[in-house]
Amino acid sequence: MKKKVTAATLVSAKQANSPLVWLTAYDAGAARIAEEAGVDVILVGDSLGMVNLGFDSTLPVTLEHMILHTSSVVRGCNTPWVVCDLPFGSYQQSKKQAFETSVSVLQQTGCDAVKIEGGAHMTETIQFLSDRGIAVVGHIGMTPQSTKKYGNFKQRGANDTERETIFHDAIAINKAGAVALVLEHIPADLSAEITTNISIPTVGIGAGPSCDAQVLVWHDLLGLSEKSPPFAKAYINLRAQAVNAISQWASDVRDTTFPGEHQ
Repeated sequence: MKKKVTAATLVSAKQANSPLVWLTAYDAGAARIAEEAGVDVILVGDSLGMVNLGFDSTLPVTLEHMILHTSSVVRGCNTPWVVCDLPFGSYQQSKKQAFETSVSVLQQTGCDAVKIEGGAHMTETIQFLSDRGIAVVGHIGMTPQSTKKYGNFKQRGANDTERETIFHDAIAINKAGAVALVLEHIPADLSAEITTNISIPTVGIGAGPSCDAQVLVWHDLLGLSEKSPPFAKAYINLRAQAVNAISQWASDVRDTTFPGEHQ
């Protein structure tokens, strides 16, 4: 039986140059499937706002949403390390706010770590949480909670100024005590440079092959999204298969073929 993945597992995997597999999930059923497939880490992302709740960004996602979905994921699996995104507005105001939010998440869900977006300006918060025994995953590059500031979901780090900022953000977050760092939608050579220069594992999403782990959104991986980002490979088109299956069933209902012998 596979052992429970821990923060120590992440560090050991980086040292052994053994890439880990991260995947988002938002409910117990998906968590069971992910675990059965051998996923090491489940990220309960605030992406649930867009893929499950119908919002056009992650900004409307609340702490209550995250606690509900994360606790469901925790109940659905045993061995993966489970990370909960802290939603917009629940941690940026102060270190005290971030601590209180993190405590609520950890106590009410049973998850293993929290994830927060932001670079060097969040390092005091990361260190404050880390010093108090909370496992924190950082997130830099394209940060979805900042979409109103940038106005798009485009790649970050394409110019020298952004590139230098992202690199120094990574160094600062590593020094502050984070246990892992998500690098989203940045140039592959930049993520390679960061991965080489920090001691904590990097987790790439649209950041090239040099990261210590890779993560994708459940719906993008399985072809359930209406439109996937350019860096996300769909390994199956479940959306089309589901539409076809439901359409066939609807046809059988209308011509009274169903339930027939299935009743």
